[in-house]
Amino acid sequence: MAPVSEQEAVEDGLAELEALPGGARAALEAVLMVIDEPATSEELAAGLNVTVSVVEDLLQDLQREYSGYTVKAPDVDAVGFAAASTAPRGFELRNVAGGWRIYSRSEFADIVGRFVLEGQTTRLTQAALETLAVIAYRQPVSRARVSAIRGVNVDSVVRTLTQRGLIEDSGNDPESGAVLYRTTSYFLERMGIGSVAELPQLSPHLPGLEGIDEYYDASRM
Repeated sequence: MAPVSEQEAVEDGLAELEALPGGARAALEAVLMVIDEPATSEELAAGLNVTVSVVEDLLQDLQREYSGYTVKAPDVDAVGFAAASTAPRGFELRNVAGGWRIYSRSEFADIVGRFVLEGQTTRLTQAALETLAVIAYRQPVSRARVSAIRGVNVDSVVRTLTQRGLIEDSGNDPESGAVLYRTTSYFLERMGIGSVAELPQLSPHLPGLEGIDEYYDASRM
C-alpha cells in the first residue's frame, strides 16, 4: 500500500472538517472561541490539519462576516441573502501581533467594562455569606455537610462562591468521595487576615453544629 502524501493527508483532513456541521469554517470558529491568546495562521492550520492558505481564506471570511459584510442589491443572488443582510456582531476577529483572536468590539468597551465591574463588586447574598461562613469555619467540608448545617440545598451557592474565587476544591472525602471545599487566598485577602486561624471565634455559635457529625453519618446510610 502506497504511503499517503502530505497533500493527500491535508485533503483528507479538510474533507473530515467539511463533513461536520458548518464545515471547516465552523471548525475554525469553534477553535477561535476557546483560545485565550492570539494564534497564528500556521498554528490554526496545524490544529485543523489544513493548509495555511485555507485557514487564511476562512479567517478573512469570518472577519468580514463579523464586521457586517454587505453587498449591493444586484449582487444578492450571487452571494445569497444571508451574506447580504448580515449585521455587525458585538465581537470582531482581529489579527494582533501576528496572531488571530476574537475580541469584543471596541464600540462596546464601556458596556462590557460596566458589566464586568458590576459583576465583581456585587455584594454576596445572605445565603452566600452564611454558606461561606460555614465553609470558613468547618473547612475542608463537603456540600452535603454544609447543606445539613444550613438546612437547605447549597449547590448553586457553592458554585457562585467558587466562581467568585472565594472557595476552591480541596480534594475528596476519603470515606464518601465527596468533593471538599476550603477558602482561598483571595478570601483571606478580602477579609484582611493572614490565615483562617485569625477568624473571629464564632464557630461555637453557628446554628446546627451540635450533633452534625451524627446527622451527616446517618444521612449517608
